[in-house]
Amino acid sequence: MEVLQDFLIPFLDIRLLLLVAAGTFAGIIIGAIPGLSVTMGVALLLSLTYSWEMYDSLALMLGVYFGGVFGGSRAAILINMPGAPSSVATTFDGYPMAQKGEAKLALTLTTIFSFVGGMVGVLILATAAPLVSKIAIHFAQRDYLLLALLGLLLVGSLSKGATGKGIFAAGAGIIIGLVGMDTIGGGSRFTFGSFQLMNGVNFVVAILGLFGMSEILYQMKNLSAEGKASILKKTAFPTMAFLLKFLPLSLRVSVLGVLIGALPGAGGEIAALLGYDHAKQTVKNPNRPFGEGAHAGVIAPEAANNAAIGGALIPLLTLGIPGDAVTAIFIGALFIHGLQPGPLLMEQSGDLFWMMVGSATLANIFLLIFGLAVVTIFIRIITVPNQILLPIIAVITVIGSYALNNNITDVYWMLGFGFIGFFMKVYKFPVAPLVLGIILGPLVDTSFRRAYMGSDGGFDFLLGFVNAPITLILTIVFVFTLVSQTSMFQQLKAKFKKA
Repeated sequence: MEVLQDFLIPFLDIRLLLLVAAGTFAGIIIGAIPGLSVTMGVALLLSLTYSWEMYDSLALMLGVYFGGVFGGSRAAILINMPGAPSSVATTFDGYPMAQKGEAKLALTLTTIFSFVGGMVGVLILATAAPLVSKIAIHFAQRDYLLLALLGLLLVGSLSKGATGKGIFAAGAGIIIGLVGMDTIGGGSRFTFGSFQLMNGVNFVVAILGLFGMSEILYQMKNLSAEGKASILKKTAFPTMAFLLKFLPLSLRVSVLGVLIGALPGAGGEIAALLGYDHAKQTVKNPNRPFGEGAHAGVIAPEAANNAAIGGALIPLLTLGIPGDAVTAIFIGALFIHGLQPGPLLMEQSGDLFWMMVGSATLANIFLLIFGLAVVTIFIRIITVPNQILLPIIAVITVIGSYALNNNITDVYWMLGFGFIGFFMKVYKFPVAPLVLGIILGPLVDTSFRRAYMGSDGGFDFLLGFVNAPITLILTIVFVFTLVSQTSMFQQLKAKFKKA
């Protein structure tokens, strides 16, 4: 009974309820503007609310957290520019849906299944937090390596028939991701003596350039005085039968997202990529091929990255370990209010834990309400003529890239990536594998080297892939996924079906 009372605190206290609502709405706006990250928004709130009551501060920050992750999908679908790194995978099918006149349907589906993913994350946080934290803490460096390699296998599906060009782009992305100071040895890589390159290339800047500025340059080739309202189809609200068809998929990727989110340093972007890959592997008859506007292609990444929020809160509240950059700021908030994050937090401050669970639940409810309410408002973006829309997006992109570190160099990088992305589109090179390499390359590098350094040699390193349960399962999944993409496997599968 006491647990229920603590859970209902934000529902019954009108002040907390309004703070969660305001935070969620503000988070959606922040997430929808490329370059304004959720981390930036929560960090700003920490400095503004340090003198507030603890419940008030955490309620507002949780609202911004959930709203911001969800908001990134708005720009990803409408203008092919992820508002947040975790929305990169949403562009793969979200933007093609918008181009086919199904922007309203895409926005609606992502809203509903973001809510589903978020609620699954909160439910697991409330019921199985200690269990999930125990699983996550047993993940070794080999497991991180296997997860990153599984993500890189997406190159084949993201290449749109040009597998060779996709592999080349992914390799170039890995090299770009490794630019800067080596986090293990301390040496410099691919800096060519430049001090400015020592910090590496911010992958958010690369995303803004490759998706945002390149799209602006590409659209400028075919400027039209007319708006794009003619491509908008009048789509009805999805039926319950239509939504229920995707419910099993959303639940599977949500559980996957919680587990990935609970891994320190993994984050929502990896959860979204793996969720997208899972959808591609398991959905038998998509309405369209993946990459061309498949409904499952927008549902899976959005359910996964929103579920990852609940996963990221698990190690924070059970072990005192941040699951991502945002939860690291939450640790600072708890310290400011005199609390010690860690195993004793749930025992000594159980009311705080359940208040945060209640606030997270409320944030998801407001996410659903606001997300569905402003679909029509967001949809107006793509009806604006390009002559007006493209300069506005360009200004937002420049401001967003500068705001990341208040550094003009990031703007130059963004413009450079914009031209690279433009020429890649002109010469039919897929852009998504390049971004995939930039995001996953550093994780592959550090996890591989740390795993090898922790072994006694080559044979011992290879043996490590089969002598631990989690690693063995991931190894089997990786090998099966790799083999399933070969032509020989497809031929055997076709013969088996005929038989």
